[in-house]
Amino acid sequence: MSNQHKNPTISFRITDAERKQIEALILASGMMKKDYFIRSCIYNRLCVVGKKETIYPLVQTVNAFYLQLLEMQKAFTSSDCTPDTLPSSEAINELQIEYTNMLTAIIDLLDGAKYLGEGDCHE
Repeated sequence: MSNQHKNPTISFRITDAERKQIEALILASGMMKKDYFIRSCIYNRLCVVGKKETIYPLVQTVNAFYLQLLEMQKAFTSSDCTPDTLPSSEAINELQIEYTNMLTAIIDLLDGAKYLGEGDCHE
């Protein structure tokens, strides 16, 4: 049991120069390495490279999200909508968390892709 972790691990390969840069940033931040990586991944600004292979999956995700929202709208506004046919509050909370995370990621990616039409992404 001592070798089992509750949360999944994320790993990736980097060059020695990248490792040294990252470790210098971590040292300067004063944070633990784990906290630095988590905050960097979640809160850093993204700059999307504008090519079809990058943008198309985002468009697919937005379209799937749109279709799910339409289905939810139909369920909530239909004439046979009763408390028994509505999703449970637990299911609604799970959807809220999932959609909030998805919307945040989409907004960040689209914000990072502004440079495609407006100029530099560091504006």
